[in-house]
Amino acid sequence: MDESRKLFVGPRLKRLRRELNLSQSRMAEELGLSPSYLNLMERNQRPITAQVLIRLAHAYSLDPREFANDDHERTVSELEEIFADPLFRSAPVSRIELRETIENAPSLVDAVNRLYRAYQAMRGAREAVTPHLKDRDRAEDAPQINPVDRVRELIHEAKNHFPELDEAAETLASDLAVTGHEPFFAIAERLRSKHGIRVRVMPIDVMSDNLRRYDHHRRQLLISELVDPSGRTFQAAYQLAFAEMRSTIDALAAKLEPTDGPARRLLRVSFGNYFAGALMMPYGKFQAAADVLGYDVEVLGARFGASFEQVAHRLTTLARPGARGIPFFLVRVDAAGNVSKRFSSGRFPFSQFGGTCPLWNLHSTFKTPGQVATQIVELPDGSRWFSMARAVKRASNPWGMSDPQFVVGLGCELKYAHRLVYARGLDLAAADATPIGINCRLCERVACPQRAAPPMMHALIVDEMRRGVSPFEFDAT
Repeated sequence: MDESRKLFVGPRLKRLRRELNLSQSRMAEELGLSPSYLNLMERNQRPITAQVLIRLAHAYSLDPREFANDDHERTVSELEEIFADPLFRSAPVSRIELRETIENAPSLVDAVNRLYRAYQAMRGAREAVTPHLKDRDRAEDAPQINPVDRVRELIHEAKNHFPELDEAAETLASDLAVTGHEPFFAIAERLRSKHGIRVRVMPIDVMSDNLRRYDHHRRQLLISELVDPSGRTFQAAYQLAFAEMRSTIDALAAKLEPTDGPARRLLRVSFGNYFAGALMMPYGKFQAAADVLGYDVEVLGARFGASFEQVAHRLTTLARPGARGIPFFLVRVDAAGNVSKRFSSGRFPFSQFGGTCPLWNLHSTFKTPGQVATQIVELPDGSRWFSMARAVKRASNPWGMSDPQFVVGLGCELKYAHRLVYARGLDLAAADATPIGINCRLCERVACPQRAAPPMMHALIVDEMRRGVSPFEFDAT
């Protein structure tokens, strides 16, 4: 193995062994190693070799690339965001200490993350109910972690890839293709003939507040006329997911979220959406087409009858061993910068709380609807990413009603950008990168004219006789 690319994965190796309930001597025997050498690897005193990775893959059905993937930077960023809270101001934790904790106590990191989320939920609930009052005699149960955040966490941990749903959707898509009908009509006919469910597109006066509604008693799926063709196919496919895959969806949701409640129900919705996208864009055909077309989202949408957002979302799920796509991330923001959707099959360090960096051209893309804007960005840790962004709409709207719009950002590490049609003609090695941060409260870049808040981990400097480029100056040491 190249000396410059040694892989030290001791904590992950130890965690795998414990998950498999194996002793060091037993795992060493199964891998053809000495117990002492395995012990050195678990303590990060020896790097893991390519040969050992291959043996791990064969012995325990692992993908060696997945096992060797370095996800530490994302985890460090998540912990830094937590410890930037004023709650910890009197007990600062250095980046080196965070790295050591991640390497040596990954389960503790997960526990801290969950505990802080619960604290945030409890603080938010109390402020919403009694923002200025404190009732010492009032006893309340601590609220549960926000189910949306919980589901995002679970999907992120699975790298947004669920092979059992992909395989079932691929098989069903092949069956539907035999009919020769367009996807929407093929799915609607399948619902009618096999499940007795009729699909109807309804006028706005009937569906004034809904885009999709299933009438259980009349066994009818009602879709608003405002939903465009790709959306109608998606909604019909979602209903088919629950008609044919309910047991699989229920089992998968219960496995990831043992507690029955809003989070598990939201997981089921997410899996229904996942299946719908996989049915419209079957894994094998879609992944092959994406690779040949240079991940041209517009052309892929035309070929598979899908919207820009549907294609972008599907691209974040391509993690099948032996047929992987580029590890993309996706983020959807509104005009106010609120993040309403985020997925990643890679290691992009999304902010857990708050919005995105205003220097990222996601926000300026609202001014150029229908156009794809590209940008190379550099995060504070020095990593570089290639980003594409486009404004999208969810559905048509009648005259006089608000017309909500969003921007979908899709990106990958710069090292993959040469495979993208959007990067053709660019000298990626010499291209300038826009320095951005995770968000203002976590960003330590000085003299940023777009800064909206001082960084939480540094002391604010107020000079009455000077005004810098940034409205907030701070001690950067």
